[in-house]
Amino acid sequence: MTEVLRLDAVTAGYAGIPAVRDLGLSLASGEIVAMLGPNGAGKTTTLRAAAGVLAPMSGTVTAFGRPLRRRLEQNARAGLVLVPDTRGVFHSLSVRENLALARRRNDSLDDVLELFPALRGLMTRRCGQLSGGEQQMLAIAKALVHRPRVLLIDEMSMGLAPVAVQALLPSIRALADRYGVGVLLVEQHIDLALSIADRAVVLHHGRIVLTGPAAGLRADRDAVAEAYFGTSAAHDGSPA
Repeated sequence: MTEVLRLDAVTAGYAGIPAVRDLGLSLASGEIVAMLGPNGAGKTTTLRAAAGVLAPMSGTVTAFGRPLRRRLEQNARAGLVLVPDTRGVFHSLSVRENLALARRRNDSLDDVLELFPALRGLMTRRCGQLSGGEQQMLAIAKALVHRPRVLLIDEMSMGLAPVAVQALLPSIRALADRYGVGVLLVEQHIDLALSIADRAVVLHHGRIVLTGPAAGLRADRDAVAEAYFGTSAAHDGSPA
């Protein structure tokens, strides 16, 4: 698999105060990496730095073998797309209109609707009338219109019942397997995230404290719990 995203010794934060420190992470095409950790661990900051929304205080971010650009729109055109925890959909517009805003002239919706067939029957419905799960489906579908090579998804389960999250996850796995998209997924539902991920990292207080194959971490929940609550030794921060 080809490496599509790499963070080397990245320190990033706000107003001069680091939220993540010396963080190293890599992502390959067709791979799903789940990023786990308690609130305030630095997960969203990591995604924002990886997407180019937030400039690192130190360290480097590389996408597709080149230094990351400093404008979100440029990175999105290059194939690196962020789905924020706010979802970024327009509630007063229909599903069709939301998707139309994301489209360029020659973009096709066929592959997107194949991954999310439930949207076909909702095209004329206003986004504000959708359920939380349907809105999240639309948010991801909008991101997929431009055929990204890397998808950064922040808190897909925000405000959703576990059953709604469980319904969405197979589409994320299919996206990686079928189209070779690398996915960095921030998720609070640990078991559900580990069930579709290839690897996982656990952040605590802005540092990676545990990393490994998702299947192994799913089988060793004690290690995950220790890392999650900050009782395990910190990882050295080299790219995972």
